[in-house]
Amino acid sequence: MKAFTINRYNKHQNLQLTEVSDPILNDHDVLVQIHAAGINLLDSKLKSGEFKLILPYQLPLILGHDFAGIILKVGPKVQKFKIGEEVFGRVRDFRIGTFAEQIAVSEDDIAKKPKHLTMEEAASIPLVGLTSWQALVENANIQKGQKVFIQAGSGGVGTFAIQLAKVLGAEVATTTSHSNFELVKRLGADTIIDYKTTDFESILKDYDVVIHSQDGKTLHKSLRILKPGGKLISISGPPDINFAKEMKFPWFLQFVIRMLSLSANKKAKERNVQYSFLFMKANGSQLNQISNLINEGRIQPVIDKIYPFEALNDALAYVESGRAKGKVVVKML
Repeated sequence: MKAFTINRYNKHQNLQLTEVSDPILNDHDVLVQIHAAGINLLDSKLKSGEFKLILPYQLPLILGHDFAGIILKVGPKVQKFKIGEEVFGRVRDFRIGTFAEQIAVSEDDIAKKPKHLTMEEAASIPLVGLTSWQALVENANIQKGQKVFIQAGSGGVGTFAIQLAKVLGAEVATTTSHSNFELVKRLGADTIIDYKTTDFESILKDYDVVIHSQDGKTLHKSLRILKPGGKLISISGPPDINFAKEMKFPWFLQFVIRMLSLSANKKAKERNVQYSFLFMKANGSQLNQISNLINEGRIQPVIDKIYPFEALNDALAYVESGRAKGKVVVKML
């Protein structure tokens, strides 16, 4: 089958379209014909080698984390799905590879595709949807009336997280450029700040939760807008010691990670707030709950551009540019 691969870590080198072996199906796996795949900044970071210490993949590697498609075959112990069903999902770490014509994926990592979405729309959901769910529902336990600051509201995670936070009954603030004000307002944002002209710290205060996706300077400013007992959940780092222990890293890598998050943890402790790092995990059950919200019309996908499969490098470059409003997707079929 055809797939886009990397043979070495390199920030500037394109992915190579090559012929690779067909996926191997385990007992609890389904084989999916991929119709569309989401493009994520995570793919770019893996390509550059930014995560090679914490995600030591063997090369050559097929990149790509989320997809939508049709089941071609099921393993002998699969119980939840059958051949011909339309599904979508985020493949678990060390089994990634959605920049390909087919993929073998655990039945626990997928859900039935939302009924009224196209394959391209469905492929845009899993990674950003699960990131938002695990941040807002699983980690923050958002309650009605709480105040949530979601950075970069017009990005992939931002466009989904705003909608989910509103479903949960939160008051939402976000940052974006002025040209995207109407987009994030339509998604439900209550307070919108132009990051190019206004310092959010001068406007926001006493927030319950911050979903952090930017740099270290923004992280420290975000800690200062939280009320005592508030939570900052970072999806962009630095990773913390709880993450390192959960991943069962060796002691020396745990030490390095502890040092990386030392400043953030110290600042958080000084202000009586919590800092945590979220490294999203595949979860078909959560994805099914997200699918229900989409089927009910309470959350909608936001797609900026759809590229043909052969133009995947162009799609990745567009995501890397930081100009995307919502998600970027490649279409195989």
